[in-house]
Amino acid sequence: MPELPEIETIKLGLRRYLIGKKIVDVEVNIPKMFVGDKKAIVGAKITNLKRIGKGLIIELDNDFVLAIHLKMTGQLVFRDEGTKDLILSQKTGGELPGKWTHITFSLDHNSKLYYNDLRQFGWIKVIKKDELMNIPFFKEMGPEPSVAEAMNGKPLTFSYFQEIIKKANIPIKILIMDQKRIGGIGNIYANDALFKAGIDPRRKGKTLTKEEVKKLYDAIFYIIKKSLEYGGSSDENFVNALGQEGNYQKHALVYGKKGQKCPKGNGIIEKVFLGGRGTFFCSSCQK
Repeated sequence: MPELPEIETIKLGLRRYLIGKKIVDVEVNIPKMFVGDKKAIVGAKITNLKRIGKGLIIELDNDFVLAIHLKMTGQLVFRDEGTKDLILSQKTGGELPGKWTHITFSLDHNSKLYYNDLRQFGWIKVIKKDELMNIPFFKEMGPEPSVAEAMNGKPLTFSYFQEIIKKANIPIKILIMDQKRIGGIGNIYANDALFKAGIDPRRKGKTLTKEEVKKLYDAIFYIIKKSLEYGGSSDENFVNALGQEGNYQKHALVYGKKGQKCPKGNGIIEKVFLGGRGTFFCSSCQK
């Protein structure tokens, strides 16, 4: 699932191309994925894009916004005369529109925004601006560990972070992936942040010392920033606004590296499952 750095990368990419564009038409091939009245947005201009946790918001110049959750395999890819010949990642299906394209926004100046979704779990909702935060996905999103320029949701402060951890009787990895407690952190970055902080992902949150909590807090911000610098991770289906892959997966610390040598020492990276998710760590240096 695209995590905070991936959605932020998409947001920044689409801002460059979408702001000022008018929505001319909307073609929906799978009705369950598009909620709301198309007529409410046709003719409206796009004024801004924002992100809250793993959610994307396209603001319009009328009373409506497009609220978007990509879920596991959603993609938003832009094309116009200047970008039509760019090579697409095969993660998009290799062509636009393609077999995974379920919603197409036709924009002015002969441009289009394609919504692809292999597993068809994502959604786009047309909703009034003042009702956006009534959507449970956004309303219940926890504070997010964003760098300042990527901030739209509530900020994750150290005092809040420390407070939720000291009360937690669940594995620390499951805790920091809980979107209602902390927004935006998924499996990839939870694994790498815990490794950087030297904390075993299986430990109960309340067993962490204040020093360990601070190390983890700093590690989360560090890993998020690094992923943004690399354009997100395309370990699975993520592509950016132009249908190209990110590079964080080439620089991951432990995620996806079962059986490889630990980058900190002589240990070997192991894999277990926590909360049904693959969890990568080094038992020699994560305590």
